[in-house]
Amino acid sequence: MQKKKKNITFIVNPISGTKSKDTLPLLVKQLIDDSLYECEIIKTEYAGHAAELASQCVNDHIDICVAVGGDGTVNEVARSLAHSETALGIIPSGSGNGLARHLCLPMDMKQALQVINAGKTDYFDYGVINDQPFFCTCGMGFDAYVSLKFAESGKRGLATYVENVLKEGLTYKPDTYIITDESGNHQYNAFLVACANASQYGNNAYIAPEASMQDGLLDVIIMEPFNIIEAAKVGFDLFAKTLKSNKHIKTFQARSIHIHRNESGAVHFDGDPTKMGTDIDVRIEPLGLKAIINPDRTQDDAKPGKVIDNISKTIDKIII
Repeated sequence: MQKKKKNITFIVNPISGTKSKDTLPLLVKQLIDDSLYECEIIKTEYAGHAAELASQCVNDHIDICVAVGGDGTVNEVARSLAHSETALGIIPSGSGNGLARHLCLPMDMKQALQVINAGKTDYFDYGVINDQPFFCTCGMGFDAYVSLKFAESGKRGLATYVENVLKEGLTYKPDTYIITDESGNHQYNAFLVACANASQYGNNAYIAPEASMQDGLLDVIIMEPFNIIEAAKVGFDLFAKTLKSNKHIKTFQARSIHIHRNESGAVHFDGDPTKMGTDIDVRIEPLGLKAIINPDRTQDDAKPGKVIDNISKTIDKIII
């Protein structure tokens, strides 16, 4: 008796990132085993469409729903798949690709399709900030402000991100945050408060190098103010996985936290900036997402030497 084929739906954001997705149909035909899978490719047509399409995949009991796009597309698809048996697949096609990098998925489309074809899955935590799901990180303060500037810049990639972090960091004023966790209230004067489910923002910028997506805990990062001289060290540590040892960083773990700040303002979840009020709740949802994993996990690390060179050049440009 012939084994029933599994179904894969590819949800493609045609405008995300800089990589062309025109070769996807041919590559799917070449690399996905048609004796095991039935495939469908659908392009998104407007903001929020990926979430709608992914919800339909759950209703139709599709086995694998693949987000072909950047972190925003991945977030839309993943939040619709949460607590279902439809597995998230990712073909990274954005500028940061934070979740894909944390899961050690290939950045190359052919290799990413081979991982999907292998069909191995596991379950992962995800986070929620005021009822908005996130899968990598959320944050407020300087963190969210940079996300807003990054989104407005019209330019993507590592160099733009580093430039925005350093340039805006010189003038950004810290805020006071009261954070309540299982141990009580803690007050911080901080540039940013970030909550991490995964280890990085994207582009191998490791805000929480030791974060696990399977421990049922948020990694909470408080970044205190720093000056222009210290900025290079903060930037280097961000990409070299050594941020936890930086004197301007405080970290702890919690299942859930409440944050109070003095004023409403920007927050971000998975790099998407939005606005929220003065009181914010963040929690972890343990093992609520089924996702395709790389059976041969190899971390796609940044090269700290190249990163510090980029940071130094950017500082020189800003000072000059």
